Amino acid sequence: MSNGRIFDVAIIGGGHNGLTAAAYLARANLTTIVLEKNSQVGGAALTEEFFPGFRNSLAAYTVSLLNPLIIKELELVRHGLRIVERPMANFWPVDEHRSLLMPYGLQARQEAVAQFSSKDAERLAEFDAVLERAAGALRELVFEIPPNAGGGVIEMFRALKVGGRLGRLPLEDQRVLVDLFTKSAADFLEPWFESDVIKGAFAFDGIVGAYASPYTPGTAYVLLHHCFGEVNGKSGVWGHAVGGMGAITQAMEKSAREAGAIIRTNAGVQELLVDRGRVVGVRLEDGEEITARAVASNVGPKLLFRDLVSEDAVSSQIRQRFVGIKTGSGTFRMNVALSELPDFKCRAGREQQPHHGAGIIIGPSLDYLERAYLDARKFGWAKEPVIEMLIPSTIDDSLAPSGQHVASLFVQHVAPKLPDGRSWEDEKEKAAFAELVIKTVGAHATNFKDSILGMQVLSPWDLEQRIGLVDGDIFHGQLSLDQLFSTRPVLGHADYRMPVSGLYLCGSGAHPGGGVTGVPGRNAARVMVKDLKRRWLRG
Repeated sequence: MSNGRIFDVAIIGGGHNGLTAAAYLARANLTTIVLEKNSQVGGAALTEEFFPGFRNSLAAYTVSLLNPLIIKELELVRHGLRIVERPMANFWPVDEHRSLLMPYGLQARQEAVAQFSSKDAERLAEFDAVLERAAGALRELVFEIPPNAGGGVIEMFRALKVGGRLGRLPLEDQRVLVDLFTKSAADFLEPWFESDVIKGAFAFDGIVGAYASPYTPGTAYVLLHHCFGEVNGKSGVWGHAVGGMGAITQAMEKSAREAGAIIRTNAGVQELLVDRGRVVGVRLEDGEEITARAVASNVGPKLLFRDLVSEDAVSSQIRQRFVGIKTGSGTFRMNVALSELPDFKCRAGREQQPHHGAGIIIGPSLDYLERAYLDARKFGWAKEPVIEMLIPSTIDDSLAPSGQHVASLFVQHVAPKLPDGRSWEDEKEKAAFAELVIKTVGAHATNFKDSILGMQVLSPWDLEQRIGLVDGDIFHGQLSLDQLFSTRPVLGHADYRMPVSGLYLCGSGAHPGGGVTGVPGRNAARVMVKDLKRRWLRG
């Protein structure tokens, strides 16, 4: 077992949170090994060549939520990370003549919104301020270890600390937080704006990675979740990691290795090893056993308890709670190699313009977003998909040959499992939906289909098989009220400690949830350092 070596911590999965945890653990002088099943670390934040000469991020596709404290503490810039800002925030083609191009800066945004409603433009400043105060209040909680239900005096004091912090907010801000945690995105936006285009634009953030309608309660929080970020110290700005999202995990890998962590690839974990109720290591798919005093899982909690934790290690009741976690993002992912830039009917031209560097969103109204979800529930996929397309080669020429481009398409909604006996394992199903996606973009940019040189297509099944995202869930579990803070992943186990002694959760299935943040990894590492050093003191 491990050639006689006993590690302090073995980490299952070399995605960005696993690497973050490894870096912090190794810096605390704990012997740490990361075990990644694929040939390269990175998980969803991985850059690869998908067509000769064209490279892009596999699944994760944009930067904003990566926490600046983690960038600083792990010295990611020194290890090669460079993030550049998008020239524009987002671009919505509405029809053949109209579009919403959202820049940065309040005055410029008001001018864009005023094209659809002068009243909405007037409300924008107050709306921004309300959302920023709400996001600011919750940013203070991302590094908090959530209190556990029934955890005794320590957990009671932790709950009082969190409650006291929120209780000091002005009453109206508390009301807004309640609205954001309980309402749908559409209901939250209704009193603020009158234009359906503007409401649809803001509601889009409420369904990103959520298999839900904009009218589903809880999507207002998903909207807020996407307001936490910043790029290069600028709040609300979206950016691109030069070299693709894999540049983030490459920098994290260098930071972890420099601190002393061992990172192994092609080392898939088959099962957790438990002796007398306590974790003692893991068994790899090739039969090798790695001995460790603790194990941290960067795979989702549903996959962990479904596939890696033996049935006799926990009660059937707790197993069912973990296996029953709600998963599914409604997500279909495509990378496309392009001979030229899309020529949009509403903003003509194949030469690079500011809107080509924005997040290009096909989802022009609340009704459009609603229909996409309802169609997916009924038929397996949206007849008119919601598409967020980025063309990162407009700001990063390392991704495509000169004069050509790469586009990433984050597409919703698709059912995690198709109805009527159909399956995403069927290449014909994938190809049919991919063709519909191309047709949908082509309705706004007529040259799009003919400009495609090659593409990579990933269904929910592919995302699960390649990078362990159960049901294609990019958050490792939906961001619903019953799966947030003290209830994430399961009530009673929100403090990163799992119901097997010595087992921890360090991925997006833990607080504060999904996105390329690094925060779950950092928080879990803090808990593990505390626990393992306490064990040392006890002998």
